[in-house]
Order: sequence, then structure tokens, then C-alpha cells
Amino acid sequence: MSKSPFLNSIREYMLVRRYSRRTIDTYLYWIRYFIVFHGKRHPERLHQEAVERFLTFLAVEHHVSAATQRIALNALVFLYNQFLNKPLGDIGPFRRAARQRKLPVVLTRDEISRLLAKLDGVQLLMASLLYGSGLRRIELVRLRIKDIDLDHLQIQVWNGKGFKHRLATLAPELCPSLGLQKERVLATLREDLLNKAYAGVWMPDALARKYPSASKGLGWQYLFPSTRLSIDPGSGCLRRHHADETNINRFLRSACRNAGIEKEIGSHTLRHSFATHLLQSGADIRTVQAQLGHADVKTTEIYTHVLNQGAHGVRSPLSGLPGHSPVGA
Repeated sequence: MSKSPFLNSIREYMLVRRYSRRTIDTYLYWIRYFIVFHGKRHPERLHQEAVERFLTFLAVEHHVSAATQRIALNALVFLYNQFLNKPLGDIGPFRRAARQRKLPVVLTRDEISRLLAKLDGVQLLMASLLYGSGLRRIELVRLRIKDIDLDHLQIQVWNGKGFKHRLATLAPELCPSLGLQKERVLATLREDLLNKAYAGVWMPDALARKYPSASKGLGWQYLFPSTRLSIDPGSGCLRRHHADETNINRFLRSACRNAGIEKEIGSHTLRHSFATHLLQSGADIRTVQAQLGHADVKTTEIYTHVLNQGAHGVRSPLSGLPGHSPVGA
């Protein structure tokens, strides 16, 4: 907890309204930064111009990315519009951080095979779902047992980016591993139920009221539960949260090094590879868009860059030189 009563009151406000822990921590970071930047003056005494100066400072002095600047803006809009109930209105002119569109890092099918060969157990299953179903990291760890449909080979993704729901494909090869994982979760649940303080897994408020016993049923348990019980800061109840998503990039990078792959990868690399390999196999771009949960097909179109050999499909003039042989041959 912060030493600031003001920041603690914001935290409590967000916890009651079921904001994710990650969003709470992120918003508090930028609100605290904003207050310190303005000499620790209370936000009640600051106005829209102060927000504009802060956002310009981030872009000009700290050279933050456009995405980071946007997150800071979202935090301050929340502070004024929601918490203080003093809407900012349309933010005036401020120096916007330059936005450069990054091309995704994509692994070849051979590299995917080599990477997966360096994993086993739950880590292998996690990586296989990230690649095989194109899931985001947070979507993976938030999966519940009930979201896996082995009969129809699909995964129900609830409240993905933009709070959208979608269906993602499921590779039949993963069914046996998912069955074993379900048995592991059941064994963990049985142990938890022996603990009188255990209050069941966290569920959305409306569903918790409608199905009061579901929090202790197998279907609502996380597919990848945490290794230990913890106190839910929102309710003070003892629960088992999902696995920490930050560990995923660590084991993926370790496996990448062990596989001799020199590309810099993370969990999103497997999602990029999923989309690219689907397009390479002839899938329609609209189908890939739906699988990824993109609101705009233009976001999906970035993956078509790999479908053409060479940059933008251009053949190097070196390749057409008469009598040309490889350099150093």
C-alpha cells in the first residue's frame, strides 16, 4: 500500500469496481508521476493545461513511445472523469510521441518446433496454446476449465482486448495434455476445499450472485492456477488466482536460447507466428482477423508482409546479375 491516503483511496475505488490489478498498478504509477511532476500539488488544484504539460514532457524530455503516452493519458482521464468527477473534456494541443509501427517478429515452423522441443509439462502446454490458438498472454492465464471445448475443438476467450469475446481454434493434438491439466486442477481444487478459509476462485460479481456455489466447482477454476493461495485484495477472501503471466516470457526466452534461436522473442511472437502461418497456409485474412480478435482488418494486414519474399515483395537486382555467384564462394 502507498503512504499517500489519496492514492490509497484511488486503489480502493478501483478494487471495488473490479479493475484488474495490472490496470490499478499502472494507473497509480502515472497518477503518482503526474502529482510529483507538478510539485506534489493535489490534482484538485490542477487543470487541463497541467495534463497537457505533463503529456508534452513525457514525449519531449522522456521520449516515451506513443503507446506509453496514451496509457498515461488514460490514467489521467480516469482520475478526473471517474474518481474526481471533474471531466477533462477534449484535451487540447500537446506534443504527441512519435508512433512507429513495428513489424512483428515471426518464427519459422522449424523454429517453432525447436522451441517447443525445449519445453515440457505445463510450460509446453502454455506455449502450444499461445502458438496453436493465437492467444494473448493474459488471455491464456485467464482461461477457465469451462472455456476449453474439446468436443468442438475451440476455446472461448472472454473479455479479450477491448472487452470482446471470441472463439479461437484448438489443435486436436493438445486434447490429451489438456485432459491431464484438467486432472491436475481437480487435484488442486480438492486440496483447497479441505481448507475451511478457502472462499473459491474469483468470479465476476453478477455471476457470483447468480451461481453462489460455482466458485468451488471445477468448471470455473483457472486452467493454469497459481501454485499457492493468496488473499484477494478486493474482498479479503482466500482464493487461488491464475498463474503469473510475467513468468511466461522468461521461460520462452530461456527455451529460445537453448534452441539456438537468435531472434528476440516473447509470448506475442507466438501469436504473430500463428497469424503468419495461417495466412501462409491459405487462410482468409478475415478468418485470421476473427481468430486474433482484431477490431480492424488493417491490424491483421501487417502479417501479410511475410507472404512476399524480400522487403515488400521486391526481388533484389543482385539476384539477376549474369554469372553472379555467392559472395565468398
